[in-house]
Amino acid sequence: MRANGIRFHAVESGPTDSDAPLVVLLHGFADFWWTWRHQLTALADTGHRVVAVDLRGYGDTDKPPRGYDGWTLASDVAGLVRALGHTDAALVGHADGGLVCWATAVLHPGVVRSITLVASPHPIALKRAVLRTRAQRSAFLPSFLSCQLPWRPERRLTRDDGADVERIIRSRIGSPRADDAGELSEVLARSRSAIQIPGAAHCSLEYQRWAFRSQWRPDGRRFMTAMDKPVDVPVLQIHGDADPFVLRSTLRTDGRWASNLTLSGIPAAGHYPHWERPEAVTSRLITFLGPARPGESPQPEASPED
Repeated sequence: MRANGIRFHAVESGPTDSDAPLVVLLHGFADFWWTWRHQLTALADTGHRVVAVDLRGYGDTDKPPRGYDGWTLASDVAGLVRALGHTDAALVGHADGGLVCWATAVLHPGVVRSITLVASPHPIALKRAVLRTRAQRSAFLPSFLSCQLPWRPERRLTRDDGADVERIIRSRIGSPRADDAGELSEVLARSRSAIQIPGAAHCSLEYQRWAFRSQWRPDGRRFMTAMDKPVDVPVLQIHGDADPFVLRSTLRTDGRWASNLTLSGIPAAGHYPHWERPEAVTSRLITFLGPARPGESPQPEASPED
């Protein structure tokens, strides 16, 4: 489908009519739509229309040379909601995808019904934590700064068949369970393959580069000023209790920008709880989103991790 001037690749499940409430799933860094495979079908089973998108520059979506700033990414999502024939949507985003959820809720509030963030603090909360908290700075800043060099990070991500993507994932997950070995192997194989799509490595890094370089430019200052106001929609913040990359203490400060905030921890999960502990995440999502049709009660999946 086309939105905001480019072509997006998306995978859809559930009812296709505009009467079914729309849920849009947005992935994080060095990832693609497939990361939401568990939630894509489970949420559709509850009657929601669920669409998992390859963000600008990723997967089979177009890879333009520009547009990796917060303003454009928020407009991408708003355009996608309209292109799908809906007036609003519940947005769910992991990491960078969660930052896009925050931006869309602030800059295009009319198209956002609720936002769910997975390991994705408010951008101002993250910036302040990196500046003020040694633990969050040590966890986040080295990898973030390593993305700022020209071309070398692209080569690092793609060489040896994407081995660096595997290193990143392994360093950020919780303790793998014995029965998760096959799941992890498939995630690693698909993620290593996805980063080798021509242009994907460069575009994924452009998100990080804009976030860094814009801090000293007028567009970045305007963006952070615009973001410094609370969103009025319900906000669910899901985090892995064993996440070594985004710390729980950083997420606790999100309440300043979300008056209707729920924090929900996932035991034994790291930075990717939506596939590390999919049953627990899906159960929380179903409860938060509510029934697809008025008068029904949500039916959360059984979750042994709860």
